[in-house]
Amino acid sequence: MAKWTPQHEAPEPLEGPIVATITGGTILWFVLFLVQLPFYGWFDDRGHAWWVWTCLAGGVLGLYGIWFVRKRDAAIKQAAAQAPGTEPEPASESES
Repeated sequence: MAKWTPQHEAPEPLEGPIVATITGGTILWFVLFLVQLPFYGWFDDRGHAWWVWTCLAGGVLGLYGIWFVRKRDAAIKQAAAQAPGTEPEPASESES
């Protein structure tokens, strides 16, 4: 069996408004949790109570994600500012 070798260089990863994306997803998880909470009995009767707790776990993990990507974004900007001869990137949506 021949070893696979790439035919071309991999493209650079896309950078977008990651802080806004993670924040929006976290809000969505918490909204889903709050919407399902009044119907907890209905979910529990049918063996689907884990849906409610999954939404809560998604919201809590999203809070960690927000903290993580904000630190990452700040580190990227700091590294770009310290690099000699490079121009700082334009302001992103995460600077509010």
